[in-house]
Amino acid sequence: MSAPAAGDVVRPSRDRFEAAGVRALAMTMVDNGGITRVKAVPIARLERVAASGVGMAYVWGAAGTDDLFADVPPFDNPSGDMRLVPDLGAARILTAAPGWAWAPVDQMTQELEPMPACQRTILRRTVEAARATGLEFRSTFEVEATLLHDDGRPAHNGPGYSTTALALLDGFLFDLVDALESSGVEVEQFHPEYAPGQFEVSVAARDPLAAADTMVFVRTQMRFAARRHGLQVSFAPTAIAGEVGNGCHAHLSAWRDGTNLMQGGDGPAGTTAEGAATVAGVLEALPGLLAVLAPSPAAYLRLQPHHWAGAYACWGVENREAALRFIPGTVTSRERSANLEVKVGDGGANPYLVMALLVAAAADGVERGLAPPEPIQDDPSTLAPEELERRGITRLPTTLAEATELFEGSELARRVLGDVLHRAFAAVRRREWETHGGLGEQELSDAYRWRY
Repeated sequence: MSAPAAGDVVRPSRDRFEAAGVRALAMTMVDNGGITRVKAVPIARLERVAASGVGMAYVWGAAGTDDLFADVPPFDNPSGDMRLVPDLGAARILTAAPGWAWAPVDQMTQELEPMPACQRTILRRTVEAARATGLEFRSTFEVEATLLHDDGRPAHNGPGYSTTALALLDGFLFDLVDALESSGVEVEQFHPEYAPGQFEVSVAARDPLAAADTMVFVRTQMRFAARRHGLQVSFAPTAIAGEVGNGCHAHLSAWRDGTNLMQGGDGPAGTTAEGAATVAGVLEALPGLLAVLAPSPAAYLRLQPHHWAGAYACWGVENREAALRFIPGTVTSRERSANLEVKVGDGGANPYLVMALLVAAAADGVERGLAPPEPIQDDPSTLAPEELERRGITRLPTTLAEATELFEGSELARRVLGDVLHRAFAAVRRREWETHGGLGEQELSDAYRWRY
């Protein structure tokens, strides 16, 4: 899937924007710190921007959540400029923010060639490489968030999943769902979640690039919808110290010739051989990818046993304590809905890198014909050490420092991301640990609450 030619979409996009009263285009990229950065242009400049983009300093390729920069080449000096070129084929109207439209960008050189560290381009290439083998993927993210008053009070105090909490959120949730659906996003379900102020929105699966774009768009709509209700939204893994944190679970299914490989076979949990290999590939790669899925010191407050966050590298059928939860679906929906849920990710993760690495790991498992171990249906933290060893179950890294070390040693991550992005991402993680790794739970929650 290549970015569409600018001339093919500029005029239809402008006509659509003008008909909706759009005055400006918000163009976003997600950096290696996991922050969604934005530049905006008046609609009158749409043709020019579609052709040549807008400038952004190279140094943002090494930005952290605190807006400081890791010292890593080629992002270690004030020279250099990249062009942010909007993909108008993926643009949507920000109906929760009248007057605005939104588009994701590709990071390009001044010769309008893809930058080596463009996360969105890397995802596109990874999907294309899998498709060249006949393998396609469908994916989505569950977006969990915490809705807070400006003074930090949660918008509801539970109980979890209750109508009590729903009644306190109904105006915001209706406005949000209306905004999403009128923008072409298919909302599958929404509800108050377990922790105070927490809620979740699930949207329909799409191809991985569209899924990553949609996640960024959904979160942008959420921010504007919240402000219209006098609230703020946090996607931080621990928005409130001591409470269950926000995840951002990724869902992935592998397909060939229009058939969902995660069902209809005689493998574990009814998978086909290639569906089982998809699970095995992701499971094998998972420890080395955790720094991408859980990229901040605060993430490891959430990645604890008994939090349904997946603290152990294992998979299970509908097992919410496994890092990989296999969802077979009901007998009426299995053909389209059987999928693998990756539970360890949170809102600090760059969705383009998450999808690129999960697709690559799954495709690698299929190419190598891997077979997963027996699924585990217990809480792994309750098993004796010798039983964990017998089943080949290991605890995932418990700190960002440990996860970063495994990421640096991941050959799959290096191959998919390339040396420039792999090195830059690791440098940002190391700096994040150096500046925030020594903070306590309350300090970490305070530091990250409004960054994501």
